[in-house]
Amino acid sequence: MLSPARALALEHFRWVGGHADVWSVFRDAGALAEVVRGPAAPFRDDGVTAVCGIESRGFLLGAAVAVELGVGFIAVRKGEGIFPGQKVTRRSEPDYRGTRQELRLLRAPEDRVLLVDDWIETGSQASAVRSMVEECGGRWAGCSVVVDQTSAARRTDLTVHSIVTAAGLPAWDGPS
Repeated sequence: MLSPARALALEHFRWVGGHADVWSVFRDAGALAEVVRGPAAPFRDDGVTAVCGIESRGFLLGAAVAVELGVGFIAVRKGEGIFPGQKVTRRSEPDYRGTRQELRLLRAPEDRVLLVDDWIETGSQASAVRSMVEECGGRWAGCSVVVDQTSAARRTDLTVHSIVTAAGLPAWDGPS
């Protein structure tokens, strides 16, 4: 039997022009609530003191999971937007498109940090975030995502938990 979060993530998943679309889950309050509980569940009793999320869907999911866990939220910005305060920066290894992201994290020493995002493919951004968290004196709790497409070795290294794996998604059947 599918977990409620997994069933709803799959129900709302679509391919649009060959690209994975997880945005529709945000438009359904019940699905969103369940999909927020999914990434929170493996870490509920793990001593997490802050959740971080990478701009942009990670902001939405991460903040919601932080509320679900009763902890604060730490934003991870991409690029140059306004972000006052003392920051740590990293340039990620290339992602699935070959893009290297400049990531910025506000210092959060002594926190046990969970990274939440919609999708993980190469793990390059998650690895950069873990490095920043640890540089600040924080401790890495793991990474919780809606869709996991990363390798088994990276999944273990980053302590990735997911609602669904990319292999479990419906196959793309052409233009839509």
